[in-house]
Amino acid sequence: MVKIGDIQLPDFPLLLAPMEDVSDPPFRALCKEQGADVVYTEFISSEGLIRDAAKSVMKLDIYEKERPVGIQIFGAELDSMLQTVDIVEKSNPDIIDINFGCPVKKVVCKGAGAGILKDIDLMVKLTEEMVKRTHLPITVKTRLGWDHDSIRIVEVAERLQDVGCKAISIHGRTRAQMYKGDADWKPIAEVKNNQRMYIPVFGNGDVDSPERAMEMRDVYGLDGCMIGRASIGNPWFFKQVKHFFKTGEHLAPVSLEERVDAARRHLQMSIDWKGEKLGVFETRRHYTNYFKGIPNFKEYRMKMVTSDDSVDVFAAFDEVLEVFSGYEFA
Repeated sequence: MVKIGDIQLPDFPLLLAPMEDVSDPPFRALCKEQGADVVYTEFISSEGLIRDAAKSVMKLDIYEKERPVGIQIFGAELDSMLQTVDIVEKSNPDIIDINFGCPVKKVVCKGAGAGILKDIDLMVKLTEEMVKRTHLPITVKTRLGWDHDSIRIVEVAERLQDVGCKAISIHGRTRAQMYKGDADWKPIAEVKNNQRMYIPVFGNGDVDSPERAMEMRDVYGLDGCMIGRASIGNPWFFKQVKHFFKTGEHLAPVSLEERVDAARRHLQMSIDWKGEKLGVFETRRHYTNYFKGIPNFKEYRMKMVTSDDSVDVFAAFDEVLEVFSGYEFA
């Protein structure tokens, strides 16, 4: 059994990573149905929240069916982060997660996200003060370090634990790598194997198959894995991993009917949450992820991503199902 504060999770839980423009309530709901043990919101700017920016505030929406759910925030100013904790508490999440790992330039240049890896003392101070501010468990998501020459993740994790962090998720790349090259899980295992560590250590990065998830569990000995890109267009990934753990066999490929149904539900939930125009507009980047591998799909892709009319998009789903009904996914 794995615990984040008082939250009890199964052995080797699977966590849906916080992903900007991806892990919104509709997508989280689909992943939860397919076996995600913990889901996280898109990351939310502390400065946006304290200024009541509409987009940031909307990201605070969480629903009972998602629990346990974590709200992830980022920032580098202590006062702003503490005010954000007070705001986030009102949404009643199960976890508050701090993003110390986003490598995107517009975040890093403000000293937030992975930018704070240049100032470990500030990273620890922010975590300590946020722990003091709330009764909710504070967790951290970060990277190995700023670059290869500044990897101190064993020390960093230990210090974060010592100030009250309840779990840590570590992406196996430095900020300098962005998302290039292969994730290195060995330093994450070193964190887990540190005899002083007792909080859960979750791995992140390149978990793109059930076999890789099993490797993270059995070879590297981590407490769970956080899954990001492998779930985009494939919320079934969590179920596939759990089935493989249990049986040693792969589930049958997801059928076209299941893919169309998931895409249709994703769109409908987005419309219900954001309204028709915004729901169609902001969800269209996801549509074709559900149909990767279908040959000659370009015509239907264009119908889905160029329409601002939800009726047209739903009609395109029906046409996909009719035209490609005999297609078998590998």
